[in-house]
Amino acid sequence: MSESNKKLNINNIPIIGTAVFVRNNGKILLGKRKSTHGDGKWCLPGGLLEFGESIEDCAIRETKEEFNVDIKNLKFLGIGNDVTKDKHYVTIFIFADYLSGDIDISIFDEFYEWVWVKLDNFPNNKFYILENFLIKNFALIEKLLKSN
Repeated sequence: MSESNKKLNINNIPIIGTAVFVRNNGKILLGKRKSTHGDGKWCLPGGLLEFGESIEDCAIRETKEEFNVDIKNLKFLGIGNDVTKDKHYVTIFIFADYLSGDIDISIFDEFYEWVWVKLDNFPNNKFYILENFLIKNFALIEKLLKSN
């Protein structure tokens, strides 16, 4: 067993979750985080993968829980691997189409506000996980937004 594996504890295990680019009329759904981690930063719907849950089910559940929105046509976009001093996030990015639902962020109270926004008008103060993914994948997301 390596030294690093001997030191493994629950506090330094990577956190696995999803982030969903929800498309509706050429725009993407964003929420302004209400959190101790990334407070006031704009992010996508998404959250932590639960034990035994599929990636798709996590994306669907988190989008419904956070925004009261149902999604369809889920597509895998890529994986983000973001490490800071005290956190390690592995984020599976999904692209999906809006299906139905009136947005309601009061259910879990995780966001100050929400907005549908064009990709080239994304706000500057993005959560770093979203920012890092956009740097590498902007052209891909732009192409998907224009497709049917």
